Amino acid sequence: MRLRFSILLFLAVGAPAAGAHAQHQYEIDLSAIDPSLVLANAEDVMMRAPNRDIDRLYQAVHAASQSDSEAQTLCTLFDPDADRSLFGLQQAANALGTASRERFVEAVAAIAVNGAQSERQPYDPAAAAHVLKQAGVSAMLLYDGFMVGMTATGNDPGSRTARCRSFRQIVEVLQDFSLADRAAATRYLLVEGLTRYGSEL
Repeated sequence: MRLRFSILLFLAVGAPAAGAHAQHQYEIDLSAIDPSLVLANAEDVMMRAPNRDIDRLYQAVHAASQSDSEAQTLCTLFDPDADRSLFGLQQAANALGTASRERFVEAVAAIAVNGAQSERQPYDPAAAAHVLKQAGVSAMLLYDGFMVGMTATGNDPGSRTARCRSFRQIVEVLQDFSLADRAAATRYLLVEGLTRYGSEL
């Protein structure tokens, strides 16, 4: 089963095309993978993936968040009704530039493969929320208006812009935390989103 999953995943994310422009051909397409196959190996892939793979996803997000245009794409993942599954990440990643898309291909592939083959990782939502609260305190000291975005729950343009700005700020602050703390915070944000986090500050 694991071998079959790995082969399907390789076909899904695809190897780069041959030739001088191979680096432009990376794209995530998980449509070839039956979601039930993922669940058959792991009840919850995101929660089973090792911290190093979750942090790899964080690093991909951090790099992309440095770009105004790419940050707008990523911010849609943290709207109140966003799809933050592996398939939701696929859609967001494929709208990014080449370098960011390659980082997401590698990160999502690692999460899918290793998450399907690993035991459920230790995860305490309360501890993860505490990490984010610590990061939030730092962000409040560094950035004016941070809390405005953290408490914005609407889908109107103003709320989305404010939420996106604060998302980029919290991602930047988390870069100074340990790998384990970044992984915990990333899991929390993927499961709960920014709106839940903001309501608990």
